[in-house]
Amino acid sequence: MDTRTISAIGLRDAIRGGRMTAERAVGDALARTSGTHERLNAFITVDWDRAMARARVLDKQAVKTGALHGVPIAIKDTISVKGMRLTAGSRVLGNYHAPFDATAVERLEAAGAIVLGKTNCDEFAMGSSTEHSAFGPSRHPIDFKRTPGGSSGGSAVAVAAGLTPIALGSDTGGSVRQPAALCGIVGARPTYGRVSRYGLVAFASSLDQIGPFGRTVADAALVQDVMEGPDGLDATCVSTGAAPCSFALDAGVRGLRIGVPRHLVDSGVDPAVLTAFDESLRVLADQGAAIDTVELPYSEHAIPVYYLVATAEASSNLARYDGVRYGLRGAGADTLADMYARTRNAGFGSEVKRRLMLGTYALSAGYYDAYYLKAQQVRALIRADFDRALEGRQALAVPTSPTPAFRLGERLANPLQMYLSDVFTVGPSLAGLPSVSVPAGVAEGRLPVGLQLTGRAWDDATVYQIAAALERGRSSAAATSR
Repeated sequence: MDTRTISAIGLRDAIRGGRMTAERAVGDALARTSGTHERLNAFITVDWDRAMARARVLDKQAVKTGALHGVPIAIKDTISVKGMRLTAGSRVLGNYHAPFDATAVERLEAAGAIVLGKTNCDEFAMGSSTEHSAFGPSRHPIDFKRTPGGSSGGSAVAVAAGLTPIALGSDTGGSVRQPAALCGIVGARPTYGRVSRYGLVAFASSLDQIGPFGRTVADAALVQDVMEGPDGLDATCVSTGAAPCSFALDAGVRGLRIGVPRHLVDSGVDPAVLTAFDESLRVLADQGAAIDTVELPYSEHAIPVYYLVATAEASSNLARYDGVRYGLRGAGADTLADMYARTRNAGFGSEVKRRLMLGTYALSAGYYDAYYLKAQQVRALIRADFDRALEGRQALAVPTSPTPAFRLGERLANPLQMYLSDVFTVGPSLAGLPSVSVPAGVAEGRLPVGLQLTGRAWDDATVYQIAAALERGRSSAAATSR
């Protein structure tokens, strides 16, 4: 059994059925992680002893009923795992170790998942290429000279390179969906409030969500089902009675309507990406879905709105990194203010400093109304656009990223060009809607392309249902062509 390619569900079933042990599954994953570290730089921390000890305990259990029993999982290093180093990709946290589990991690481990370690990411999740990590960039598993995307690039690489079948990332403006698309795997952002943020290092609190990566749609849906549910430790995480994400994966798309905002899609998108996107729409249409055109007039403002709202919230959230309580402390300071300045100058990278300056400016006296308040007003209009477009439709479809994976270093000198990597993903984030990126083909003969599906709030199950239909349709078409 090849644990590099088997799905999480397939691996779980093999362990439950005695055809595989959790110890072997974890041992294989750890060996691959070690063997590829220099090339891929997917992990910041790997805990061999913890993972193997847990695998042995699970193998000794007489009853193996956990939804993820024995399945190795990688966790983005913005999410707390008790006793494990937590860096958020930054020098400012130093050698900080988390004193508690994030709610999502606690629930996954209760379902039998085994945490291998913490994956590389852009510092404090601020980036689209993993190049803003203090630990160096992760690399695309197909082309080591290209980015895997970001900010959850390490988690995407872990799944795409066969190190683990599933992983967790955090998605603020597209940080799960964009790297999933560039690496050719499934990545999802739940409806805001469906998965607890407790234990997630805060970037922009009204946007952040923990989301799953998987080799298959069913794997990602299962991980979200395990994580979600109300949490008394997160006031924004609520119970809705919505159907589980895995509820209707086999139901197909006949009779469903999918809208496409052509005014956004047909300009500024790489021709190869657009071709793959249109071919995937045909796959859905062949299965009975109705594809029509919708308008999202305010979505052209999504990038500036996002970068005002997100940076303003980051300015507030990152104020806690001051050298007083934990992490790095700037040496040689004579005053408290000097210690703050030395700590942040030494601990934060250039991208974090850039965003904090922008956010602080947007919140400052005399500019709050002109920038932050105006951005929140336009955010409400963007959400209204989505609500109108989804009336009578089950989902909206766009390419996840306007280009395939770009070369490392290609966009570092032009932050605006880097920000435009998220042009299709920030809208659903601002609206708090569920979105799934599913593989949609390849560009340049080998680089993966993703299609993003966005649905109504709390109707994550239908988004996964459509994604599963596309996955089956593309698999069937590929088999026929062979």
